[in-house]
Amino acid sequence: MRTSYAILILLSIAIILTYTLGSFYAYFYPMTYSDEIIKYSELNNVDSALVASVINTESGFNRNSKSSKGALGLMQLMPSTAQWIASKLNLEYKEKDLFNVEYNINLGSYYLNYLINYFGDEKLGLCAYNAGQGNVSNWLKDETYSNDGKSLIKIPYKETENYLNKVYKNYHYYKNKYK
Repeated sequence: MRTSYAILILLSIAIILTYTLGSFYAYFYPMTYSDEIIKYSELNNVDSALVASVINTESGFNRNSKSSKGALGLMQLMPSTAQWIASKLNLEYKEKDLFNVEYNINLGSYYLNYLINYFGDEKLGLCAYNAGQGNVSNWLKDETYSNDGKSLIKIPYKETENYLNKVYKNYHYYKNKYK
C-alpha cells in the first residue's frame, strides 16, 4: 500500500513538472509563425532559429509591437530601414504593412542576413541589428572596442550587450526546434 501511494505521488509530481515546464517553455519561447519564419529564413538565407530568436527578443512575437524609438512589428524594423529593404526586394512599401507577419519577417530576415554578410560575422550583424550599422562600424574603428577592426573586444552599449546575450539565450532553445 505504501509503495503504491509513493508511486502515485511520484507520478503526480512528474505530471505537474511536465506541465509546468511545458508552460514555461511555451510562454518564454513561443513557436508562433514558424511556417513564415522558415519560409523567409530560407528565402533570405539566414538561420530560422536565429530569426525566431530575434523576433522573441525584439517583440516577444507581438505582431503589433511598437518601440519607443519607432520600430514596428515582429522584427522591430525602423520605417526608414524597412523602406530601404523593400526597395532592395522590389516590394511596395507601406508603413502599415510592417504589422503584416509575412512582410515583416521577409524584410527583417533579409536585413539580418544583409548585416551578417556586411560585417562577415553573426555577432557583429546582431549588434548592428540592435545598435545600427553605423555604430558598429565606428566601434570597429575604435581601439577601445576592437583590436583588429574585424571583431569587438567590448560592446560599448550595455543595451546591445544585453540584447546579444538574450538573442543567443533564445537561440539555444530555438536551434533544437528549427532543424
